[in-house]
Amino acid sequence: PYNMWTFNQLWNISTPKEAKEKIEKQRYNKTIYHLAHQVKSIIGNDIYNKFIKGDIIKKWGRNVEDLPPFIINDIPKRFIYDNNFFFEDKYQGIPVGCYNALIDKLLNNTEVITGVDYIKNKEKYENLAEKIIFTGRIDEYFNYTYSHLDYRSYKYEYKIYDKKNFQGTAIMETPDIKEPYLRIIEYKHFEPYNKKIQEMEKTVVSYEYNVPRNEINEPMFPINDERSNNIYEKYKELAEENKNIIFAGRLGQYKYSSMQDTIKEVFAQFGM
Repeated sequence: PYNMWTFNQLWNISTPKEAKEKIEKQRYNKTIYHLAHQVKSIIGNDIYNKFIKGDIIKKWGRNVEDLPPFIINDIPKRFIYDNNFFFEDKYQGIPVGCYNALIDKLLNNTEVITGVDYIKNKEKYENLAEKIIFTGRIDEYFNYTYSHLDYRSYKYEYKIYDKKNFQGTAIMETPDIKEPYLRIIEYKHFEPYNKKIQEMEKTVVSYEYNVPRNEINEPMFPINDERSNNIYEKYKELAEENKNIIFAGRLGQYKYSSMQDTIKEVFAQFGM
């Protein structure tokens, strides 16, 4: 989140009072017509231009002025010297061995079938259980009755570098529009406690790019503009009529969910 370290480096100020005054002075306070106005009304011009504008253009593949304002309702900003995004959470981290290890244990002693088309064999699979958790596209499930929903997709370019440490952190965001990729991911930093991984003389890095959704690029993130949200609400009504199907995930519920949101929702769904 944007915090006092951000404000200090950006404006050469040192107190929360100075930072709040700077943001307030730069805030857009006229009628809001599009996303650029919305962001500027929350955080001001400098942070919008340096950190947010390029990131939005690369992620959405559209001009910020062409996007509706409701996409962003708030921007994390803290007037303390703490870079930790989850500093309010009592616990944080990822599973030892990362998520593959967690999923392997969740699926232990469970029959797993891959390489099949659920939609084409819907009747067959839905007769196997009283409850189905469906995490695919909700519009595809209902045969695009109300038209297609729009999605974004990513592609990853992997590289192996002959060095122990490439960038010093797991994820480095690149909001500069001059850089074609969204972020750089260096995987060994997800497991800083694993000495074997940390001592390796090489490191695996991926460059993440936003690409248009098509037949080759799988859907990953919903584009929650007004058109798609209105269509989704119609699919949601159909979904609520299917009592034996739980539509879940970013594609099934057509919303962006972080991992902690997903886990909380699972607990709520099953009364835990």
